[in-house]
Amino acid sequence: MGTGELLGSGRSADVYAIDDEWVLRRTRDGLDVTDEAVVMAYLWEHGYPVPQVRLPADTGPGAGARTELVMRRLSGPTMVQSLLQGTTTPQEGGLMLARLLHRLHAVPPMTGDDPADRILHLDLHPENVILTPSGPMVIDWTNTEEGPPGLDWAMSALILAQVMVAGELPPEPIRVGLAELLAHGDVDPGHLDAVRARRLANPTMSERELGLVDEAVAQVLAIRSEQGR
Repeated sequence: MGTGELLGSGRSADVYAIDDEWVLRRTRDGLDVTDEAVVMAYLWEHGYPVPQVRLPADTGPGAGARTELVMRRLSGPTMVQSLLQGTTTPQEGGLMLARLLHRLHAVPPMTGDDPADRILHLDLHPENVILTPSGPMVIDWTNTEEGPPGLDWAMSALILAQVMVAGELPPEPIRVGLAELLAHGDVDPGHLDAVRARRLANPTMSERELGLVDEAVAQVLAIRSEQGR
């Protein structure tokens, strides 16, 4: 598909303008985005704040890998940009993430293999939330799967803690936001251990980032303990 202006680049994909209403996200590593598109369409139909997507005509078995995802263009800053600008406070950011997780886990699962499972984002952090005029929208569903909601809470907490201990941004505001997140959804140590293993196996993380995982786990557990969990 023809594209226009490059709007942004992530670790594994680039986003291009198609027109004023639609954008195209193209993966650079050949990753198939079909499942991601199907989940986003399902969540959009259930009223969850995700960009509307254009599903290919054939998304069934044998359709082949698709590396491009067409979705509705969003306007507004990321939550990270809003936090750095002071438009959103750390407490507001942590609470917003918590509400987005609660709202996501209220959506019925697609497969229903386990009644306790829910659709998980598994990468919900401030860079993946766009603050649009109509409210926050969640992007980048590359890691989505179904499972226990506790994994989602633990992953979001661990990602925030990694940023906090990295030292590239003032740690105290991040700690405040992380504490707010944890105050609205308990992170079970077992789920935290599971997402620790996932982070350590993440091929897109640098050696330095991998080296911060255990310190980040310790920070999450420390805040959890302070809250009497």
